[in-house]
Amino acid sequence: MLDMERREFIGLVGGGGLLLATKVMRARAQQPAMPVIGILAAPVPPYTEAVSEIRRGLNEAGLVEGQNVAIEFRWAEGQLDRLPALAADLVKRQVAVIIAVGGTAPLAAAKNATSTIPIVFHMGADPVRLGFVKSFNRPGGNVTGISLLQVAMAAKRLEVLRELVPAAKVIGLLANPANPNVETVVPALRDTASALGLHLVVGYATSQSDVDLAFESFVRDRVQALLVDADAVLREGGR
Repeated sequence: MLDMERREFIGLVGGGGLLLATKVMRARAQQPAMPVIGILAAPVPPYTEAVSEIRRGLNEAGLVEGQNVAIEFRWAEGQLDRLPALAADLVKRQVAVIIAVGGTAPLAAAKNATSTIPIVFHMGADPVRLGFVKSFNRPGGNVTGISLLQVAMAAKRLEVLRELVPAAKVIGLLANPANPNVETVVPALRDTASALGLHLVVGYATSQSDVDLAFESFVRDRVQALLVDADAVLREGGR
């Protein structure tokens, strides 16, 4: 999803990480002042895969951290209420671009903090439905990125799980209620589970204690296989 006419940079995000190549960064890297990329992340650091992909993408664009570009990290460490202040700090730092890592919460915080600094996102939700961009072809504003459209992928993951564990009839889903994607993912998975003759048990968690309680409910309900929703906080252990 790109809007070449309205952006000075190109963001490419794919697989399990991010690949960022920017025209504006290459131009500014030749200037005396070293440009700064801000990374606003929801998960607990180091979130190694995403960070390594960002650095690799920058290197491919001729940008090497510490030589002609600097990177400022702001980690919420799973505490999403910290994101607005962290985003504001990056804006105050006057970074050249903000990369929002870990779902919709960092993107929302970054978008609320600035309407001028370019923002690149990577998420599973629909950015148009959530109001982050105007359309896929012409995002508008200062926001662009890649959406994996996790709703469609979630149903496919359930189908794959059924093929892997054909004897399992009770499936657990661990989801973060703070993730806006849950509003569409859970109903879609319930419909898919019903069509496949499966019973879906949903456990919600935003913290480690919530995760423990969710697993206790999975045990009580005799869950035989488990799906974990695509959520950065859950992926980092629900801290």
